[in-house]
Amino acid sequence: MAGRINDDDVKAVRDAVPIDSVVSEYLQLRSAGGGNLKGLCPFHDEKSPSFQVSPGKGLFHCFGCQEGGDTIAFVMKIDHLSFSETVERLAAKAGITLRYEEGGYNPSHQRGERIRLIEAHQAAADFYVRALESPEAEIGRKFLAERGFDQDAATHFRVGYSPAGWDHLTRYLRGKGFSDKELITSGLSQDGRRGPIDRFRGRLMWPISDTAGEIVGFGARKLRDDDNGPKYLNTPETPIYKKSQVLYGIDLAKKDIAKASRAVVVEGYTDVMACHLAGVTTAIATCGTAFGNDHIKILRRLLMDNGSARVIFTFDGDSAGQKAALRAFEDDQKFAAETYIAIAPDGMDPCDLRLAKGDDAVRDLVEPRTPLFEFALRQIVGRYDLETPAGRAAALDEAAAVVAKIKTSSVQREVAVQLAGFVGILDQEFVVRRVAQLARWARDKGGDGRGDPRGGRGSGGPQDRRGGTPQQPVQTPAAPSGPALNLRSPAHRTERELLKLALQKPALVSPAFDAYGADEFTAPPYAAVRQCIAEAGGAERGLGDNREYLVAVMDAAPNNTVRSLVTELAVEVFMGRTIDETYAGMQLVHVRLRAVDRRINEVQGSLARLGSNVAPDDLAAAQNEVWVLQQYAQSLRAKGADAL
Repeated sequence: MAGRINDDDVKAVRDAVPIDSVVSEYLQLRSAGGGNLKGLCPFHDEKSPSFQVSPGKGLFHCFGCQEGGDTIAFVMKIDHLSFSETVERLAAKAGITLRYEEGGYNPSHQRGERIRLIEAHQAAADFYVRALESPEAEIGRKFLAERGFDQDAATHFRVGYSPAGWDHLTRYLRGKGFSDKELITSGLSQDGRRGPIDRFRGRLMWPISDTAGEIVGFGARKLRDDDNGPKYLNTPETPIYKKSQVLYGIDLAKKDIAKASRAVVVEGYTDVMACHLAGVTTAIATCGTAFGNDHIKILRRLLMDNGSARVIFTFDGDSAGQKAALRAFEDDQKFAAETYIAIAPDGMDPCDLRLAKGDDAVRDLVEPRTPLFEFALRQIVGRYDLETPAGRAAALDEAAAVVAKIKTSSVQREVAVQLAGFVGILDQEFVVRRVAQLARWARDKGGDGRGDPRGGRGSGGPQDRRGGTPQQPVQTPAAPSGPALNLRSPAHRTERELLKLALQKPALVSPAFDAYGADEFTAPPYAAVRQCIAEAGGAERGLGDNREYLVAVMDAAPNNTVRSLVTELAVEVFMGRTIDETYAGMQLVHVRLRAVDRRINEVQGSLARLGSNVAPDDLAAAQNEVWVLQQYAQSLRAKGADAL
């Protein structure tokens, strides 16, 4: 069993790997002001960015779904890793050798499962690349050459070859220290009658990487007629490979996709190679499955869904390609980007087009030509005889049902008008009304009743926040309990500002803040955060290493709900324009003054309820407390922070 990673090494890893560099491997980030960055949240669907990263604090927080934490928490969540696996992965990135409390350095048996499977795939990729140089692989080199790919191209895309024998790779990986169980789990080997054998044999091999650039699977192309398997054979579903969640070439294309706000979706590995070599470096492809929801999520995070973003599909012109285009149109509105389809003359794919007409033809192909909705609707309408009233009516019924799924009313109307032209119906308003009617019926029949996915910070409050890690179910926190936060409440607004100051700018509120009790915060969630700060050593601890201080505050949180609120407060912008000692003093005074006034009211209320039943000594003590508190309140109002 793996030992506990040394705490100093965990801190070193956390400090060494900038959170913005890690997060930007998965989504595009832009300035959010105040030194923060923003992007579309990778943990829930949203149309406007509510996900913020604070490089200075090493934290992220989504104000929509309330996920938050440091670099380690982000990688754990997005890649479904354990804590130790995540630290090991980030340590490898930073070149840090980890120590384990129970002795020794990182032997292979201590490696987490995901990391071991990634390492196996990396070793396999190296093996396949070397095998492509062997005499046996001449058939593979010839295949590439016939499609216009030389040795440099093969090297750039790390194309390899799997030997035709039963267990060449399996024996090689065993020699590297991988167990049979790991080889089977990885999908690189499969069970044979006498033990594991290679899954891929006698095929051309393309490594498939995730967004972070780690190889998680392979695509294998048949080369010989005596191979009875499918033309393309992909890695099966494994703990690290989900075909609906990977895009071939995304590791090479992601930076240019984000920079150009354009993505080109092609159908195969050789098409991606052809596009990139022709200068279309935003090309990616699905891996043995249709383009779907998870692929859209990957692209949306890179495109940031700005108004100029474009997604261009290059499906083949055959019936299968047309069906793929129609499926893509079903998901079209999940993009804020404009979507187009490009079909080469004679239905050639980008690889064939490059061979026949050169790089310029490939670049010309992906210049937006036909909006995807127009192509999809014309495909539907083209199946009917529009020369007859019955044909036009049937075409309208099928196509209108598709247009009715467009949620934005203005776009729905515009497409409905164009549909009228495709069908040949002169009364455009009739078609518009028909589409609107179908949309209403669909809403009435299947309304999902979902509200604003962001939950509304003003009324939802921490009681609605999600918790849990990828290894744990969401917990229902025992604390904090109490009424939901209401940011219209002056008390809640001020308490929130004071906690933000204590987390983000502790020098402005220290040492006064550390004398405040949790009971001075009226909202139970804020009282819980105040308690976390106290248990972490107080705001004064933040005068040193602010990152270490914030980590200590998060570690003190009793549950994921409170931890999420800590990260939210640690990255949220302040309400005031100028954040200085004067502003901080105002928040300190207002919170303390409200606490004093509440105590005065409590004592006076108790005296009123007891009436003549109160003992003389108790009455005198209560009256004295009220007098002292009133004097203190008066001083706070007159002198401000100087009276604290």
